[in-house]
Amino acid sequence: MDEVFVKIYGDLHYLWRAVDKDGDKLDILVQKRRNKKAAIKFFRKLLKGQQATPLKIVTDKLRSCSAAKSENIPSIAHCTEQYENNRCELSHQPGRQQERQMGRFKSPGQAQRFLACNGIVNNLFRLGSHHIKARNYKILRERAFSEWTRVNCVHNLA
Repeated sequence: MDEVFVKIYGDLHYLWRAVDKDGDKLDILVQKRRNKKAAIKFFRKLLKGQQATPLKIVTDKLRSCSAAKSENIPSIAHCTEQYENNRCELSHQPGRQQERQMGRFKSPGQAQRFLACNGIVNNLFRLGSHHIKARNYKILRERAFSEWTRVNCVHNLA
């Protein structure tokens, strides 16, 4: 779990993001504040969407994350080691690139809607190409594009 600053019309907002051990985005939340109440809201939203309880939560040393974790799920292991949350730190990069291409976000609601969808689509197309053989990579890419076509066609019909 990590948070990053996002400027929307000159105001600082915080983009909270959670990723799993494989780097897939689980959930995001754009908020005006970075306090304990905001962290609790993000934890509740995140845990509500998951089928299973996590084994370990990794965050930076932000005190509000520790306080929210101890209030919501005190029995789960919590790690704040220095380089442990790099996976989450790096997950912000594709969203930042899209933000620059779009000319920044216009409102917190627009940022929330776009980044939630963008995270799911990036999970679908982000394959660890260095871990698999070329023919398997090609098969997985074809599956991703067919799934994208199926979802996109269903969305267009609705």
